[in-house]
Amino acid sequence: MLPIQDSFEFDYYGRDIIYGRGRIADIETYLEEKGLNNALVVCGSNVGSNEDLMDPLRAGLGDRLNGVFDETTPNKLIETVYDGIAAMHDTNADVLIGVGGGSSLDIARQMSVFKADGRSLDTFREMAREENFEPPEPMQPLTSLIVVPTTFAGADISTRSVVEVLPAEESPTGQTITGGGSIDPTAMFYDPNLFETTPMGALAGSAMNGFNKGLERIYSNESTPITDATAIRGLQMMHDGLPKLPDDATAMERAVIGIVLVQFERRLSVIHAFAHGYTRRYPVQQGEIHGILVPHVLRYIFENTDGRRELLAEGLGIDPTPLSNLEIAEAIIAEVATVRDSMDLPTRLRDIDILTDADFPETAEYILNDRILPQGPDGLDPTADEIEAVLRDAW
Repeated sequence: MLPIQDSFEFDYYGRDIIYGRGRIADIETYLEEKGLNNALVVCGSNVGSNEDLMDPLRAGLGDRLNGVFDETTPNKLIETVYDGIAAMHDTNADVLIGVGGGSSLDIARQMSVFKADGRSLDTFREMAREENFEPPEPMQPLTSLIVVPTTFAGADISTRSVVEVLPAEESPTGQTITGGGSIDPTAMFYDPNLFETTPMGALAGSAMNGFNKGLERIYSNESTPITDATAIRGLQMMHDGLPKLPDDATAMERAVIGIVLVQFERRLSVIHAFAHGYTRRYPVQQGEIHGILVPHVLRYIFENTDGRRELLAEGLGIDPTPLSNLEIAEAIIAEVATVRDSMDLPTRLRDIDILTDADFPETAEYILNDRILPQGPDGLDPTADEIEAVLRDAW
């Protein structure tokens, strides 16, 4: 079994990764070192009411906690961003503390970006209605951001995210219009104690999203020996840890370190493009969609490319030496499905009530046009018909 450290810090392109049980207690000292005084916590209502999580966070922030904005939702709406900006003005916030899952971290990012842009909510919506939407362009200094993830979505190290500006029913194109800008987090605090306060349903719902980032980093056409090393190690950690949650403390630590590693120089591509076909068009949970689609997308990749399957096998604890190429592919697919099934996630698209197979052609076109799809394995050139066939297999 791979060894893990109790605590560590790492400089990731000028962003501080701070890991360890109880390390949230160090956040006030960190803010003091950075000259930051007025912290606004950004989270969802479930996190905001979770005293097991909020008590150590409040204690860690001490007198620098100036307010809590707990109105984020999985929908990631631009209205929420502007409500959050109003809270920033009310609290005179000079640092945002994004806490929870990917939605809260993304809303915190965009609160900083849109506030620095200075334009109104109505301005951005009008641009979207007129089909000339432009991303925010900060004209003022960005408000500092620190993220405190408590799920495995893997939105922590990212600098960029998007929010919904216009829903599909109001959009001139008939598709949801999204937009956002970039901000480098000052720091990311990874405290396994806080992850353990998150209900298993929420952890499981995020886990496949993060786990798949490791798979995609390996088969991406922009992979390097360095990213191979971090992604393989990250997959090994998550593969070992996720199925043993929530009762195994060591498994939690391994899974948390794993989600850090698989985000190193991350490259989203085929699996995430397929998931976007649903998560950007329907109010569905990202991890659930990822869990349903990943075995079918991997099979499609392996039928058309090598997909760097031997390296993927290494990350999943599979010895490829005695196996044929086809057997390696099937072993990978089976192992990924085993990880998913250990967390009791849905296995078919039809298991999600709001989805229908009638929109497969439209969904396939949406996936085909996703900007990250070309970042997949060399030689993969999907067509709309091929994508639709994968969706039908997943139905």
